[in-house]
Formats: sequence, C-alpha cells, structure tokens
Amino acid sequence: MNLSQWLLFILVIQLIHAAGTWKFYVKAGRKAWEAAVPLYNAIVLLKIIKRPTWWTVLLFIPIINLILFPVIWVETLRSFGKKSTADTALAVFTLGFYLYYVNYTQELVYREDRSLHPETKTGETVSSILFAVVVATFVHTYFIQPFTIPTSSLEKSLLIGDFLFVSKFHYGARVPNTTVAAPMVHDTIPFIKTKSYLYDNENPDSWKNKFELPYLRFPGFESVKNNDIVVFNWPADTVAKFFTKDRRYLKPVDKKSNYVKRCVGIAGDSLQIKDGDVFVNGNKLILPERAKPQFSYEVAYDHNQLSDLTPFLDQNDITDGGYFKNNDAKSDTLYVMAMTDKAAANMRSFPGVKSVTKMISKKPDLSVFPQTKPWNMDNFGPIYIPKAGATVKLDLTTLPFYKKIIRDYEHNTLEVKNGEILINGKPSSTYTFQQNYYWMMGDNRHRSEDSRFWGYVPEDHIVGKPIFIWMSIKNFDKGFKEWRIRWDRLFTTVSGDGEPQSYFKYFLVLLGLYFVGEYYWKKRKNKSES
Repeated sequence: MNLSQWLLFILVIQLIHAAGTWKFYVKAGRKAWEAAVPLYNAIVLLKIIKRPTWWTVLLFIPIINLILFPVIWVETLRSFGKKSTADTALAVFTLGFYLYYVNYTQELVYREDRSLHPETKTGETVSSILFAVVVATFVHTYFIQPFTIPTSSLEKSLLIGDFLFVSKFHYGARVPNTTVAAPMVHDTIPFIKTKSYLYDNENPDSWKNKFELPYLRFPGFESVKNNDIVVFNWPADTVAKFFTKDRRYLKPVDKKSNYVKRCVGIAGDSLQIKDGDVFVNGNKLILPERAKPQFSYEVAYDHNQLSDLTPFLDQNDITDGGYFKNNDAKSDTLYVMAMTDKAAANMRSFPGVKSVTKMISKKPDLSVFPQTKPWNMDNFGPIYIPKAGATVKLDLTTLPFYKKIIRDYEHNTLEVKNGEILINGKPSSTYTFQQNYYWMMGDNRHRSEDSRFWGYVPEDHIVGKPIFIWMSIKNFDKGFKEWRIRWDRLFTTVSGDGEPQSYFKYFLVLLGLYFVGEYYWKKRKNKSES
C-alpha cells in the first residue's frame, strides 16, 4: 500500500475502534466522540486503563503493536470488571471484536481504583514475558540484531561460527516493510518450521501483501563507505530456505536472507577488477589491515622431498573448502581453495615446493553479471555503480546493467518492443535512479557468491553494520560434538586498526565486580532493615 492507502486504512481502523468502544469511554467519564479522534483516542484510552501515555508511540511501531493491541484489549475489559479467563481468551481470539459484544450488551461499571498489579503468579509471569518481548523486539528491530556467520566469504575477517552484534543505527534503522510478522525471528519460526510473516509468495498482488509498509529509514550517523563490512538482504533471494535450491519463492525485502560482505564500491563509483584486484575510480582499492583477501592457488611440489603439506596448511588455518591433490598430473600438484598472498609467499619458500601459482580466471563466464559480457570473477568491468538522482544513457547495450533496478528495485514496468525501450509505457533513452546502490564482495574471492554474480545491492536492502563478536565457535558447521570455542575472538570488535583484540577478560572482571557489589549492597540493606 502507498502512503494515502495506509492513511485511509488507519482511518477505517479508527472508525471500527470508535464503533466498538464508545460506551467504554462514556462510562469512564469521557465523551463518546473522543473514541473516534485518531491518536487522541489512544491517549484517552490509555488514561482510562491507567497505562503510560507513551504507549501510544508503541501502537504505531510495526510488530510491537501486534503484541500491544491484545494487551490493551484485555486491560480495557479488566478496567470494567471483565477479568475472567473467558473474557481474556475471547478478547484475544476475536482480535478485539469481543469488545463490541460487551459494548452493546453488557452493563459497564468503570473501576477507577483497580490495581495494576497481576493478581496471580501466572499473571505476573505473563506480564513480565510480554514486557521483555516488547523491549527485545524494539532493540532487535531498531538498534542491535544478533547475527551468525554461516559461510566463508569473509574468511579471516569473519569466520564461520562467529556470532555478531549488528548495529542498525549506524546507517539508520529501517522501519520493517512487513507489518504482520512474529517478533525477533527472521524468515522462519524455529521448531515449527513455518514462515514468520504474512505473505503470499504465489500471488504478489494478494491482499496479504498489501500490508507492506513503503521503504523508510531513520537517519543514521554515518553512511556506507568503501571497505565497510555490511549486512544486507540478499537481492537475488528467491529460495524458500537458505542453502536449499527450490522453486521460485517471492519475499518482502526485509525477509530476504541476510548476507554479509565487504562493500568495495559505493554509489557513484566506477569499479573494475583486474586479475583479482579491485580498482575504484581508476585506483587500486587499499584494503584495511584486518582484511585478508584469499584466492585459489595451484601448488606444484616434489613428493620425494615433501610427502605431506598438511602441517603447513593447518598452521596457516587453510580450512575453507580445504585442498585436494591432482593425482592425474605429471607432477605432484595440490590445489588450495583459499589462501592469502602471505601464506602463498611462505609456501614458496617451503622445501620441496616448486611453484605456487594464483589461479586467475581468463575465460569468459556468462554466469557473471550482467550475463552479457565476456567477463569473469577475476577480470570484470568497468561498471558504474548507480547513485540516487544520477541519470544514465539507456540503450540495448546498457539495459542489462540496469533492468533489474528499473523493474524490480524501483518498481517500474519495463518492455522492449521493436528495439525500443519502454518504461511505464513510455519510450525511454535515459533513466534517473531513485536510490543509491552498492557493490558487495567477499574477501574469499573464489568462494564467494556476491555482486559479481547478482549485481547491485539497493540501499533499501541495507540492514546494518557488524560491530562486535561476542562468541565464536570453530567447526560450527560440523555438528555439536566438534564445536570448539575460539577464546581469542570472544568480545572482539569487527572493525578497527591492527589485529583484533579480545576484551573478554575485561568483561569477566566487570561481571565479577558487579556480583561482588550486589552481594555487599544486599548485605548492607539487610543489616539496615534489621
């Protein structure tokens, strides 16, 4: 729905609310018309049920309002003496329409002096859980989101099994597109294995999909820069389940799979890849110290002098995809799937090693974006990365670069008839971009599915910036029995100069001081009370 449709929808909801609750307002000493005034009616109702006025703000926050609405329905009934289990269940399971029945058929007596404290232990527990869920959902949606690294595309910088905190406020938090969804889960509800949101992937025009909010992002205190590690929604995501190839499955933007890559090109940049090296605006991209790009290497060695390279490979932590021998070669050859330039230099000096050659692609690969050029993952471009407000020439040669932007990301109709490009039914020889775009790549250059294959990342797909590793588990993808904690990575920052430093010991000291302080505070309190 667009903005005007949302405003109309909210107005209809206000009228429905007024028709079913006006008598509650009157019996509480207010005026019937107050139930029909948008926003004001919520403030008045919160006063009637003796809940904080600032809850009004929560009623307009997607997902959180889904938790709060049932609470207000139940609290309204209890303010008028309707506090049985049946009253509570009917309020929740009729989506509040039980209030209509009470409003028109029951005698209402306002209980101004009712206690707000739960009368039973169960009620207190439920109240505490609801409060915790609301707070956690708010933090998760607008401030900090936990994230787990599932693949090796940023190996050495971020490892499989790293557990991150991702900041939403650095780049500005997005308001969720999906308004009807379970709190604090992404695509699927754990254990019951069902979708966490209301969406019809078979029919994009279904009424279920009309409840999406238009893109809105709160101001951040920094913009995405070259070399930033960024979490974003995978633009090409059409799979029902991550890592599983399946039929085409449409999703809202904020429910697409989360990816993490390094932003090597920002809006307005010209980008090219030459023999694996990235050039931005004609200059070779200088990566930060913590970034350790890796490539596949071919290692030729003499097995008479060197029977086993495993100790060297293990020493350099070359585990992703491992390595394998080419037993058919005339000379002994080892293929290492991911190795840094430093490790390759060390290997060249290893006794028995004849040569170490970086495997740079030369042949055209039509799986590479935009699938029309004789490029490959190591030799690519140059390309222009679109910037909001910029205009580009549009013809049949340039169209493959921008057709997905025009059609899918910026929601225009696009046709080519008799060699002529039609946008929204009109002949077009230029196109002006509505938002910024970015170019994301993994440091593990030969084992990363990134922008080289599916193109630009729209600004409305940006989730946040990884800032902190709070837990790291080695062999995370090999089963629980193989798990080992990487103690040196606990409580380390993702960005910064120099090698990562763990702050875990400082955390333990602060935690210890907290418990000691709490012990003496309680001891002193008990002594004063006695």
